[in-house]
Amino acid sequence: MNSVIHAHELSRWYGIVMGLNHVTFDVPAGLTGLVGPNGAGKSTLIQLITGQLRPSSGELRVLEARPWNNPALMARIGYCPEGEAVPKDLHALDWLVALARLSGLDAATARRRAGEALARVRLARSNWNRPLAEFSKGMRQRAKLAQALLHDPELLVLDEPMNGLDPMGRQEIAQILRGLAQAGKSILISSHILAELEALCRNFLILNWGRVLASGSRKEIRQDLSQWSEQLLIRCDDPERLARHLFEAGLLLGFELRPERNQLEIRIRDPRSFYATWPDHLLRSGVAVHEIRSESRSLRQIFEHMTS
Repeated sequence: MNSVIHAHELSRWYGIVMGLNHVTFDVPAGLTGLVGPNGAGKSTLIQLITGQLRPSSGELRVLEARPWNNPALMARIGYCPEGEAVPKDLHALDWLVALARLSGLDAATARRRAGEALARVRLARSNWNRPLAEFSKGMRQRAKLAQALLHDPELLVLDEPMNGLDPMGRQEIAQILRGLAQAGKSILISSHILAELEALCRNFLILNWGRVLASGSRKEIRQDLSQWSEQLLIRCDDPERLARHLFEAGLLLGFELRPERNQLEIRIRDPRSFYATWPDHLLRSGVAVHEIRSESRSLRQIFEHMTS
């Protein structure tokens, strides 16, 4: 199977409002981050993947099957929603046992599975028999993740699963998700914490205004966006002379001189063209360059640039 989720010209609209607009993408096995501002179409896409919405047009296949009106497929998917519509009067263990029984498991198996799921998300055993109403937001997030894992799904769809967790809790959940991926699970995770999403995921799907802006690994996305302007910091003997030469050659969008540090910060117009001709221009300028530094674009930088 080449991808766990495949969409081709997929659209979903609400009257005259377009939630998704003819998107085409593939989500590979493993950990994939779903990125986009509010209103980008993330929630619509998640609801389509989990069979809560029917596509208006186009094709969507999840684990090689169409998700709409497909209970057999839903049994292979675990879903952790962003909202917290949990029965607060129930104890965490009783809630999971009830869900397992509704899925068709006998009482003994349901209780065993519920305990395994709560242990897997590292919810302290002393909290298993406490009402969900007494839980902190972070504890409720763990309980929600446990219910998504209850039936041992092949694909996990997680909508803001780290929201409300403290730094230690987020680190623990990240370790759990990495372990699940190493065990062969595929995970699509939406999060506003882009730095942690970047550290957790290898692949990304970036949405905005109902369209796919980019998909793939960060390296692949950066290669596709090589036409973007890029900033470089150069340490040299004569920053002013070098800046004048490069600017007159039409290579720069802008620059900033830092003569007290022998530094020049430049914003280049076309990275590919610049790097191809840089050695020649350096020789012609006659300036001795000691250091060139370019920081790799982070996921946040890519996201902010693409959605600006």
